[in-house]
Amino acid sequence: MRSVVGTDDLLLVTLDTLRFDVAEELAAAGRIPHLARHLPGGRWERRHAPGSFTFASHQAIFAGFLPTPAAPGPHPRLFAARFAGSETTADGTFVYDTPDLVSGLAAAGYRTVCIGGVGFFNRQGPLGTVLPGMFQESHWEPEFGVASPTSFEAQVASAEEVVAALPADRRLFLFVNVSALHQPNWFHLPGAAREAGDSRETHAAALEYVDRHIGRLFAAAGSRRRCFAIVCSDHGTAYGDDGYTGHRLGHEVVWTVPYAQFFLPGPDASEGAR
Repeated sequence: MRSVVGTDDLLLVTLDTLRFDVAEELAAAGRIPHLARHLPGGRWERRHAPGSFTFASHQAIFAGFLPTPAAPGPHPRLFAARFAGSETTADGTFVYDTPDLVSGLAAAGYRTVCIGGVGFFNRQGPLGTVLPGMFQESHWEPEFGVASPTSFEAQVASAEEVVAALPADRRLFLFVNVSALHQPNWFHLPGAAREAGDSRETHAAALEYVDRHIGRLFAAAGSRRRCFAIVCSDHGTAYGDDGYTGHRLGHEVVWTVPYAQFFLPGPDASEGAR
């Protein structure tokens, strides 16, 4: 990341609440083609979340602690605050001298922008200001929230406006918290009824909905220059697994998340869009 930060734009997308097993199955079955074409080898990487619910996980992610590979380590990190004794800071790690990654990127000259989704980003109360307050610019509307059947389309439209308004020479760190996977998600499955509630099947349908529109987000993020993208879940959720429902609990389906990182080549891939 030391050679990427300061040169490329950056995109971080958290698919809030997405389970690894559902993401893996849909990629293998060809049900999320727009995401799968960017996944290395067409597969999600299996990782462990840094928290079991949105607020805790994003606090860790914004401190540079992305989901950890689900295999014995140590695992060098892409981003890290400078502190003595770090065993996961490597030669290629982007090291910053601020309390969090967002302000570290701002200090490196990036415009930092948050497109919020779930309630922790809605600025409707003091707690909802903490995470978006890390960014120089943040956006949230009721249409972006969990109750909107068209939430991701609205978020993508906002991201397109952000990218279009930014001066061409200004680097961008764009963060999008995708709310569509989070409950309630029953309305993404054709024929489903509110009374039946959410299920693993409606969760999968929500991911298919996101996939239908994520190409626009990738196109916007890569429209100015090469963009380094991270797409991952912040935690999973349970739908009756071993009797558990929801998250903020220590079940395997909550802690195991999908992760991918890749480059969007930019408008002139032959020159790296530098």
